[in-house]
Amino acid sequence: MAGDLPWIEDGASLPPRDARELSKLFFDRLRVLEEGTPEYQYARNTLIEMNLSLVKFAAGRFRNRGSGDMEDIVQVGTIGLIKAIDRFDLSREVEFTSFAVPYIVGEIKRYFRDASWAVHVPRRLQELRVELAKAKEYLATTLDRDPTVKDLAAHLGIGEDEVVEGLVAANGYTAGSLDTPNADTEDAPAHLSSGRPYADLVGDDDPAMELVEDFHALAPLLTRLSDRERTILEMRFGQEMTQAQIGAGLGISQMHVSRLLTRTLTRLRRGMLTEH
Repeated sequence: MAGDLPWIEDGASLPPRDARELSKLFFDRLRVLEEGTPEYQYARNTLIEMNLSLVKFAAGRFRNRGSGDMEDIVQVGTIGLIKAIDRFDLSREVEFTSFAVPYIVGEIKRYFRDASWAVHVPRRLQELRVELAKAKEYLATTLDRDPTVKDLAAHLGIGEDEVVEGLVAANGYTAGSLDTPNADTEDAPAHLSSGRPYADLVGDDDPAMELVEDFHALAPLLTRLSDRERTILEMRFGQEMTQAQIGAGLGISQMHVSRLLTRTLTRLRRGMLTEH
């Protein structure tokens, strides 16, 4: 036993059903354990081990993307799993598996985005490509036309030469067509392994899209919270601070932060269910 939790030697070897049930127990204890203690670390690490099957399942969807080996993809996906564990609240009326998969898939997609450059491009220009893409989308909407180099430079506060450099560098970024055959289809290149078009492998509904409507419905409920409640939500989910860090910043205990978060989230959830 670890405190009042059962000792699990190898959480990754547990059958999925057992892992789901034990995860509920470990999440329940993790909520009240002090961060940084051996008991907290044991509970958190065991949760990671017990749910690694989610990472492997999600990673399998990207097996034939053509960049990065499966070990790297699993490692990246595990980062998403850890983020999900740190943010999950057992009082949510949602299974942890449904909560965690968007985090895992999001990290893997970010990895492929960063790894999809056809030629070596300095990190500075990779980041500039992203900023230019955002600026072009924003300015096209506000100006009702495609922005010029001058427009982009003024919006980003950089020189026109730097904008041109960023646009040229963006040509080193490739994104394969979703219609590209990836299998023993009639038109598939000989070097490709068996499979289907990429759209069949990764073209799935994004679970996170369902959050858009929820966020819209949540906005008026947030205005009814106290300043402290909104501050705690911002620190926890906006700044991604731990409960211990929030407590230190506000001069209250981690346990008090946990109770306030649970109470606030319950109010918001009840409001979402009754008013929308």
